[in-house]
Amino acid sequence: MRVKCVICDQIETIDNDSFVAKRLRNRPIHTYTCKNCYDRITERTKVRLATGKFRINKPVLNEDDW
Repeated sequence: MRVKCVICDQIETIDNDSFVAKRLRNRPIHTYTCKNCYDRITERTKVRLATGKFRINKPVLNEDDW
């Protein structure tokens, strides 16, 4: 399966039977990022977490939302 990275537009070939290929076929909302972009995002996120200024905001569910 040929896939295109959403960040750098690099085209790669992945195995048709892999989990990533199945996820992309069955749920088109999922996007593909190449290994280089994924590693770069991971690195920068870890640096941002280490500063203490980066927070992951989780939604607060009220009883009315159920």
